[in-house]
Amino acid sequence: MRLEGLVSVYTLAQYKVHKSPVNDADILNIVNRQFNNRKRYEVIVSDLTYVRVAGKWNYICTILDLHNREIIGYSCGAHKTAPLVQKAFSKIETKLSNLRYFHTERENEFKNRLIDEILDVFQIKRSLSEKGTPYDNAVAEATLK
Repeated sequence: MRLEGLVSVYTLAQYKVHKSPVNDADILNIVNRQFNNRKRYEVIVSDLTYVRVAGKWNYICTILDLHNREIIGYSCGAHKTAPLVQKAFSKIETKLSNLRYFHTERENEFKNRLIDEILDVFQIKRSLSEKGTPYDNAVAEATLK
């Protein structure tokens, strides 16, 4: 195209990242990239990603069990919020008290009153990736990418 002087008018829609404050809570990374040989419901991991639907950006929240990499909870919606994460928890078919650790990145959708209440009520411990280290949540990151 360059040799012929042609220029493409086709462009892909690109998602624009919106910077949000990071969760600076002093919570340990209990998982520490030890993704294998986990007992059922010992560690669940979660991530949010975006997809284009009918010309608009929408979000998907998945919750996976590290035991077998199965998606045990999910939700979709127009907004990247805590209720989207809560809805994914509501789809989990086992008793939430069976879950031991909930590991995520330091996004604010995972660290707020609504999610804290779920974790407190069902005595699920939190584990957070190190700041700026997506490899700490690689299993969840790779699921929908």
